[in-house]
Amino acid sequence: MYDYDLLVLGSGPSGQKAAIAAAKLGRRVGIVDRRDMIGGVCINTGTVPSKTLREAVLYLTGLSQRDLYGSSYRVKEEITVADLAARTQHVIERQTDVIRNQLARNRVALITGTGRFADPHSIWVDGGSGHDTRITFDKAVIAAGTRPARPDSVDFDDRTIVDSDGVINLQAVPRSMVVVGAGVIGMEYASMFAGLGTKVTVVERRDRMLDFCDEEIIESLKYHLRDLSVTFRFGEEVAAVEKHQNAALCVLKSGKKIVADTVMYSAGRQGQTDDLALDAAGLEADKRGRIAVDEHYRTSVEHIYAVGDVIGFPALASTSMEQGRMAAQHACGEPARELQELQPIGIYTIPEISFVGKTEEELTNSSTPFEVGIARYRELARGQIVGDSYGMLKLLVSPQDGRLLGVHVFGTGATEIVHIGQTVMGCGGTVDYLIDTVFNYPTLSEAYKVAALDAANKIRNITRIDG
Repeated sequence: MYDYDLLVLGSGPSGQKAAIAAAKLGRRVGIVDRRDMIGGVCINTGTVPSKTLREAVLYLTGLSQRDLYGSSYRVKEEITVADLAARTQHVIERQTDVIRNQLARNRVALITGTGRFADPHSIWVDGGSGHDTRITFDKAVIAAGTRPARPDSVDFDDRTIVDSDGVINLQAVPRSMVVVGAGVIGMEYASMFAGLGTKVTVVERRDRMLDFCDEEIIESLKYHLRDLSVTFRFGEEVAAVEKHQNAALCVLKSGKKIVADTVMYSAGRQGQTDDLALDAAGLEADKRGRIAVDEHYRTSVEHIYAVGDVIGFPALASTSMEQGRMAAQHACGEPARELQELQPIGIYTIPEISFVGKTEEELTNSSTPFEVGIARYRELARGQIVGDSYGMLKLLVSPQDGRLLGVHVFGTGATEIVHIGQTVMGCGGTVDYLIDTVFNYPTLSEAYKVAALDAANKIRNITRIDG
């Protein structure tokens, strides 16, 4: 009756996993996306390119080795955009091949073009030939993703004034840069360009950056970025950006003026739903292009689901993959467990940050007692070996039963080793498990035992006095 049992709009992380999950369950599946966007924003302009760029910066500048070889140590004296782009393009091409291969292996039809709804059970696909093709489906998953939000008052030219998608296509490494917005994307790029030697100024209207993170860890990040000559302007807003022949002039509402080669806006993201003709399917999006869904990722139209960034928070590739998989299972009538509450957050600044569970501020506000255990990388043999003297791991522990309430990591490998704490928390483990466990030596993971012992000793001292 229909061309496909399940049709997926968008081939990013959530769309891929939805398509493959349905195919594994024996359904006829199609996935629609543009030829130059296989893998979505994640592979082409977002997560993968930015993290590859970060690795290239760390390697070419020798930044992570300077504790060992001195502050003037560099692998390459003159770093060009071509140096950075070569590694990025290599990874994008490899990852695109992997995705195409996975879809082909699972017999998912890749439909090249842009899709828009014709009615609740069909779409028009514009393949660029001038003739639209109509495709019908029983159920659909919208995984259209997002694009950077662009304020109407700003004249973007993708050279002097860019957004977070366009910054990876700059023609040269700028000598100076203004980053508007101190969110995750803004701070990741601010730290990367600071590492390259760019003089970076961050403008943020709020009083602090990354306010969902542990305050002590954010203070550590600020210290390191200031050491790389980053200037912070908190409580400030950009009133206007004037383009001049060789630079841009940022005028702040307070009257301050900042000259920079490049201005990068990181002002949130907008759902890519404008061209989907949602009304033809009986759907609508909010003013930020987001689609509302229920606990099974089903929209207001029973047979149409939406997953990934287009449904809003948390808008991470990691969670989007799970949303796609679970939506497909529900659409196929397959029982699926709910998404775990313990989802790690990874922020790929230089140095990187990762955490899972509660922050000190959240626990204090909810009047939940906790004790803090800290391990510093400089006290670990592995920390000395890799040249990380600033990293730290913080455990927030319940004094009543020893459960882990939060794990916060700053420094080398933070986004990797946070998963140890996540696993212990998810399995209901206590601080005693970490104390009694043998870790490989020398490793950064050993920080868990050091921090666990620190917390346990503090709890023991309180118990001895207080009974």
